[in-house]
Amino acid sequence: MTTSRTSSRRPGGRSARVQAAVYAAVGELVSEGFRDTMTVPQVAERAGVNPTSVYRRWGAVSSLLEEVAVAALTGDEPMPDTGSIRGDLETWSGIIVADITRPERIVYLRAMVGAREGTPGQCPCWEIRDEQAAAMIARAAARGEAVPTVAQVLNHVVAPLYHHVVFGLPADEGYAHSMVADVLAMVPSRVFAD
Repeated sequence: MTTSRTSSRRPGGRSARVQAAVYAAVGELVSEGFRDTMTVPQVAERAGVNPTSVYRRWGAVSSLLEEVAVAALTGDEPMPDTGSIRGDLETWSGIIVADITRPERIVYLRAMVGAREGTPGQCPCWEIRDEQAAAMIARAAARGEAVPTVAQVLNHVVAPLYHHVVFGLPADEGYAHSMVADVLAMVPSRVFAD
């Protein structure tokens, strides 16, 4: 089944060129300090596309900022397969923290948070992390490992990483691995019958 997220992230032909130009324009404008004052006509002019194309596809700057940030923050990261849930979660959390602590990613992440008005719904970024965690956990459970729940991984590994970056707190691979150790300590050991 094709979701709107999937189709918006993987267009082809002219649509892909427009998306790439618009994403690049947003990135440039955000990095130049226009995050809070950016307009659709400004993005369209920078991207070299008609403003109508931007309005039709994204509607508002807040939607555009969110999509660009999600694409930037959940790019084509490799899904680790180390042979253990600990190894997978440590590798995965290390990839995430290395990416979201890059200066341009911090700008995108803060822009995405700032663009969400009122009481926003769940961020598409979270959905992607949910899917990734679920895949690693299912694979580990199939190997017979004791595993945390997806909610535990999201709430005790992923959320703290994003929180630390948004609020300017220290976040690095050591911190990410300590979050993994904490969540694995929550998992009761399995006792297997012979």
